[in-house]
Amino acid sequence: MDSGAGESSAADDYESLMSTTDAELLKSAWRNEKAAPEILKFDADLVQRYYCLCNLFHELVEEMVDEYNKNGVDPLTVSLYQMDLDRTMFLLRSYLRTRLQKIEKYVFHIQKTLQLWNRLSKQEQMFARRCAGDLKHHLEQSVLSKLPDQYQSHLRQSAASEDDDMGELITYESKMGGSLNIEADDYALPYKSIKPLVESGQIDLV
Repeated sequence: MDSGAGESSAADDYESLMSTTDAELLKSAWRNEKAAPEILKFDADLVQRYYCLCNLFHELVEEMVDEYNKNGVDPLTVSLYQMDLDRTMFLLRSYLRTRLQKIEKYVFHIQKTLQLWNRLSKQEQMFARRCAGDLKHHLEQSVLSKLPDQYQSHLRQSAASEDDDMGELITYESKMGGSLNIEADDYALPYKSIKPLVESGQIDLV
């Protein structure tokens, strides 16, 4: 096979992979994760497939760069393919980073809410445990140890509280009593009202 045929095959394979369904699915998951107020279910199979896809992208880009350099192709063309690869990796990293930021911010709430806890990957659960432990230790050393005994819990406002009431999420729906009237010309609505549609993949958040 001559170099031109090899170059064409690698480029064709690359373009085919760039338009793969998994890439679009991860874009949708990334957008939803950034827009949703709560952490969404982690799709381990999709992330694993996409990670493998990124590795294949990397191999194809290296193959094309070698072929283009041998054939004297414009360096700008090579840099454009490398930029595509960077964007591909950015999407995966940004998706995972967004989830970690939510875990850090709401770790106590997520840890004690089974439905949310089960949405995390095994690695995210390990991260959450370490994060909760570090935050608990920090609070105890810097604040709670200096308060009266009845206020030294990092989960309860006082010893008199029957339930864990620190770190609760106060949602717009709860403030409004659980209901809200939406007029025809309104462009905002409570997340709770569309939550099942987001979780089932029927709509995407933007």
